[in-house]
Amino acid sequence: MIRKLHDRVGAPLRRFDDLTVQRFNGLTAQNLFILCVVVFPLFARAQTSLPDTSSARSVSGQFIVTGVPSRPVGSRLAAMPEIATNTDFVRLEPALLAVSAERIKVLLGRELNPELRGLDLPPPPPGKIFLALHPAQSTDEGVTIVSRCSPGGWDYQVRLPDVLSRTRYLRAMTGVLLLESANRDTRARSAEIPAWLTDGLSQELLATVWQEIILSSPNKVMNGPPVSRTVKTARGMDSLAGARRVLRDHAALTFEQLSWPTDAQLAGDDGGVYRASAQLFVNELLALKNGPAHLRAMLETLPKFYNWQMAFQAAFRENFPRPLDVEKWWAVQVVSFVARNPGPAWTPAVSRDKLDEILSVPVKMRTASNALPAHAGISLQAVIRNFDRARQVAILQTKLRDLELSQLRMAAPFAVLTGEYRRAIADYLGSGQHTSPVLRWVKHPFTSSSKTIMNGTLRKLDALDAQRRAIESAIKPGGRSP
Repeated sequence: MIRKLHDRVGAPLRRFDDLTVQRFNGLTAQNLFILCVVVFPLFARAQTSLPDTSSARSVSGQFIVTGVPSRPVGSRLAAMPEIATNTDFVRLEPALLAVSAERIKVLLGRELNPELRGLDLPPPPPGKIFLALHPAQSTDEGVTIVSRCSPGGWDYQVRLPDVLSRTRYLRAMTGVLLLESANRDTRARSAEIPAWLTDGLSQELLATVWQEIILSSPNKVMNGPPVSRTVKTARGMDSLAGARRVLRDHAALTFEQLSWPTDAQLAGDDGGVYRASAQLFVNELLALKNGPAHLRAMLETLPKFYNWQMAFQAAFRENFPRPLDVEKWWAVQVVSFVARNPGPAWTPAVSRDKLDEILSVPVKMRTASNALPAHAGISLQAVIRNFDRARQVAILQTKLRDLELSQLRMAAPFAVLTGEYRRAIADYLGSGQHTSPVLRWVKHPFTSSSKTIMNGTLRKLDALDAQRRAIESAIKPGGRSP
């Protein structure tokens, strides 16, 4: 672990590659500093050694781009035909990167300041952002962001490979711009930017205006000048179309899961569920009354808190007086979003598998004290019998939400059965409205009455399991039911 030496001689190291960003988000900025002997030469080179042939400065002067003098044409990877013709990858060069950075800054500012649309943006802040390009060694190379606090304010260096994916490029640029915005009026400590905000905003830009803000090197030469071909089609732009496709087949993450994403989710190895959930969450926050103003207030107050959750609660107190309120609100938004266009219905075989998956609770079990944990699945009845109230609530709330989302797409016999499971779980949790995703857990002691409720719920679930087995047995091998 790299330790902090002094506020003025260290710099927090922030990695936005998909494998290490979670480690940063899970810690405070005070833990992640690097030695001044490493950081200061990086900034010194960026500030004093700007080769004329491989450097550029943006029109506002905030972005200073440096390339590689020994390889002005880029890395060998950038010259490969399969990379040059693949629009999923960006081939960066100093002049285009300087223009792209300015466009990203303007459009990101308009996402957080809708009232500025069509108006002149305020002058750029004094914080400089140095973009240092280096030859890419692979297509999945990470991006490193180093921040330094000086008497004049915060400066940032972003080390980028000259070939990387559009998603990773926009995520890195969004991350450093949010960091610069949050640290603008502070000298004490660097802010902690929540991952969902970085990914949510970058996914929104990627879905709407990526062709305008991502400028890649031309992929061929025609009659002398280099040219690139871009095809753009826009009809009633739905920025959440991609998120909608992902969330048709996967349940959106809870607010807690968004707050603590895993490395696999950050890398997109979860089928894009995390990124789709983050984009939807940020969109819904911006749609709230004074939502953009609250997000800006959260960014401004981030350096004052040791975790972003406190800044979020302070900024959105008008909308979410209690921490539980944001969970309830988010559950309603997810159900409403999916219900607008639930997608095609599942076949009976797929419905059977989906329902089995929802009704199974994954756990880790040990056969001996010194044995490695083995993964297994237990029933909802086992959860009710053996888990304490707090764990029951967390598990059953998630299952109730998943049942509500999946019922819209279940085949006819399984849709009815899914509704019965929902009703049984909602009754046990004490929800007054069975169809509402907002749960009101009644915390009553284990009296004879509560035991009666528990036993009655167990009998209902056992009976539903018997019905489910009967329906499953009637499904023919081709996936059709009589």
